Amino acid sequence: MSITKDEVRNLFKHLESGDADSFFNHVSPDVDWTVMGTHPLAGHYTSRESFRQKTLNRLAPCLTAPIRLSLKNVLMDGSTAIVELRATSQALQGWDFDNEYCWIVEFEGKTIIRVRAYLDSNMVDRLIAEGEAASENYYQG
Repeated sequence: MSITKDEVRNLFKHLESGDADSFFNHVSPDVDWTVMGTHPLAGHYTSRESFRQKTLNRLAPCLTAPIRLSLKNVLMDGSTAIVELRATSQALQGWDFDNEYCWIVEFEGKTIIRVRAYLDSNMVDRLIAEGEAASENYYQG
């Protein structure tokens, strides 16, 4: 049975409420996740854990608070959802991290098996560069 638009919306509500673990419980452990672009988080990830460690966990120290995602739109075609999201937080340097995401999400049943994520590469590049430089300066002291 294919996933419905309402079920996709309900799944993404976990991210809106800050409950990432409940969202990722619906992502296959061996998900095929590609973050598009030319920024430090861009790449091809072949597991749920690898994606979380190398992207979300790398962003967190560069921000004053966890990213809040809000669902803007869901379009469906069979077992594929096109999901538009807005991500907000604040960089350690004080500027607003306000990024627009588009994820093309493929499901097998109710489980996410493949994602292609598009975002503002320049903003992510700036956030990582400034955040990691500040951390290096802090530790070098």
